[in-house]
Amino acid sequence: MMLLLFLPAASPAAEAAPAQRLTIPMAAVRGGMPADLYLPAGKGPFRLALIAHGSDEAASLRRKMAFPRFPALTAWLLARGFAVAIPERPGHGAAGGPYLESQGPCLLPDYGKAGLGTAASLIAALDYLRTLPSIRRDGVVVIGNSAGGWGALALASQNPPGVAGIVNFAGGRGGRNHNLPGNTCAPDRLVAAAGQFGATARLATLWLYARNDTYFAPELAQAMATAFTTAGGAAQLVLLPPVRGDGHALINTKGAEASWAAPLGKFLDRLRR
Repeated sequence: MMLLLFLPAASPAAEAAPAQRLTIPMAAVRGGMPADLYLPAGKGPFRLALIAHGSDEAASLRRKMAFPRFPALTAWLLARGFAVAIPERPGHGAAGGPYLESQGPCLLPDYGKAGLGTAASLIAALDYLRTLPSIRRDGVVVIGNSAGGWGALALASQNPPGVAGIVNFAGGRGGRNHNLPGNTCAPDRLVAAAGQFGATARLATLWLYARNDTYFAPELAQAMATAFTTAGGAAQLVLLPPVRGDGHALINTKGAEASWAAPLGKFLDRLRR
């Protein structure tokens, strides 16, 4: 079942605490996949929030990527008692290794394969992080942004153990082709792949999009969520007010603009029941 909501802005979040740099074993990357782990105050083990960053088909842009950071969201999660892990996936920035997430040519992209490639890195991170004494093995929330959000939906289709729910911030692939607003490569294939994920997904999923997202417009987000739920998945789509700049950067908003905080808080509360 899909629930569509329209919500206003919420309260601000502070900056995150310093991180521990970890190395996650992964066969595709010599030396492993780097990740930052943030722990909340108090005594663990803690519930884990795993955050998946975005991507780009252009290798030159991926090589220039800084290590992913989501300070406002990280601080918000820490304040709610979550440990937060942010890995840098293979083929991005300093992580090195092969790019496992290519969607292929714009006319005939394989969005299912691209999402599952992202999910493979997330599974490697989950398998390792859930062995740490500071991390609980259950109640994990996977949060993805852009291509990471798409990968989180692909992960939902695999229903990995220990994961309680999935949060998709502005998820999709092939958006803004040639840097043109609203120019998505083969959007019908994106919708179809969302249906493929939904056919086997049995986890609760929250989809958050801003109304001024120039990569994945509200109409496309609605079509993807409908395909996901029609196939059997469970999605709550929340279309949020426009934010300054491009709505695709919704996850990075903070203060009065952090309209994601209210629906995300309600979603996490439901997962505890």
